[in-house]
Amino acid sequence: MGNFDYFVVFAEMRTGSNFLETNINAFDGLTCLGEAYNPHFVGYPNRTEILDVTLEDRNADPHILLEKVKVADGLTGFRYFNDHDPRVFDAVMADQRCAKIILTRNPVESYVSWKIAKATGQWKLTDVKRLREDTVTFKATEFRQHIDKLQAFQVRLLNTLQKAGQTAFYIDYEDLQDVDVMNGLAGFLGVYERLETLDTSLKKQNPSALSDKVENFDEMETALAQLDRFNLNRTPNFEPRRGPAVPGYIAASKSPLLYLPIKSGPVAVVKAWLAGLDDAQQDDLLGKFTQKSLRQWKRQLPGHRSFTVLRHPVARAHAAFYDKILSSDEGSLTEIRNILRNQFKLPIPAKYPDPVYTPLEHRAAFLAFLKFVKSNIASQTAIRVDAHWATQSQALQGFAEFASPDLILREERLEEDLGIVAAQVGKSTMPKIADVTDPHAALLAEIYDDEIEAAVHDVYQRDYIMFGFGPYV
Repeated sequence: MGNFDYFVVFAEMRTGSNFLETNINAFDGLTCLGEAYNPHFVGYPNRTEILDVTLEDRNADPHILLEKVKVADGLTGFRYFNDHDPRVFDAVMADQRCAKIILTRNPVESYVSWKIAKATGQWKLTDVKRLREDTVTFKATEFRQHIDKLQAFQVRLLNTLQKAGQTAFYIDYEDLQDVDVMNGLAGFLGVYERLETLDTSLKKQNPSALSDKVENFDEMETALAQLDRFNLNRTPNFEPRRGPAVPGYIAASKSPLLYLPIKSGPVAVVKAWLAGLDDAQQDDLLGKFTQKSLRQWKRQLPGHRSFTVLRHPVARAHAAFYDKILSSDEGSLTEIRNILRNQFKLPIPAKYPDPVYTPLEHRAAFLAFLKFVKSNIASQTAIRVDAHWATQSQALQGFAEFASPDLILREERLEEDLGIVAAQVGKSTMPKIADVTDPHAALLAEIYDDEIEAAVHDVYQRDYIMFGFGPYV
């Protein structure tokens, strides 16, 4: 037991955790204390305390009980479900002296078992003479919620262990009847004792086939067949995560409004509107925030609102290409521009504007740029994924790390949407918005066709799906 100070069994209702606990407790020196962090009781339904810690003590400070578990005689642990006290999860997962045991079961079986237990009121069985049997009705929506919750917790467990460089002992429900697996668990925990047989005081409650336990079994089969078990319809995402980009946030000079810009969007238009809202100049806008100074701004302005603005992926990709790659003026990405010209053979002139550069050439260069962006976002190039052409969905996820916007506006209805924002902070009048908010719209109109649309959709499929974009017109 030298490697660990305590253990936690991560399980769910109806996965066999009672049976596992009974057999863990069959080993000398191992003690499992039940559901120590169940929100409704401490340890077991009829117990008022464990390790001299009451439910009230634990609720006041969950770490009191955790420290008692660590120093208890032998190797002590408890069972933890996804809805148990979340305040101890991070501490347990970060502790390499805590042995993690992960118990899983076929989610259909655990769902049906849970339904039967609810219907009969029988959650444990020690005497088959007292068996209560019932059949249940499968509900597709309820099952989806059940499986989504279980999978989300399992993914969280796995990712947390990976990031901490730890491993766990995995047991499936079917493994619980294998004494060799139980002895393997003992070895993982550092116990040298081995069991000859398992403790069979607990009985399997519903040993019959699912077809005998589910009244609408055919309907259940149909519903399960429609589930995308292998996530075949998932849009792959290898795009690097983005941070919250707090220094780029822009606040009005007087009004309690905060703009979270997405690069290559209508940033200049929104900044002008934000300044005009307070009859101020753009130089009066507040920016270059730190997380500390932004918190202070929010505290000083109760009732504040934050917003961001989405641009159609075609217009945004074209703006990123024109402003940052095609242009050779100040503000363009000169180094990336040179790499794209020399290594990726992007057909753009050495300097732009160039009088011999035609719309036909512009169309070919834009398509070539989109081909690069597709590889770039998929982490297939050595060039960084610049924020000007990163997906808008990734930008929003980055914002959410610190300050999710209250409202997400759309460029195509910007004046109407900004009117809603202004009204929320008590403004009754506001500056006008130009009919055309994209300075490159005329050039884009010259080259836009179905091929451009398809190429952009191929690159920004996530944004089209996440935000419901249709074709650019």
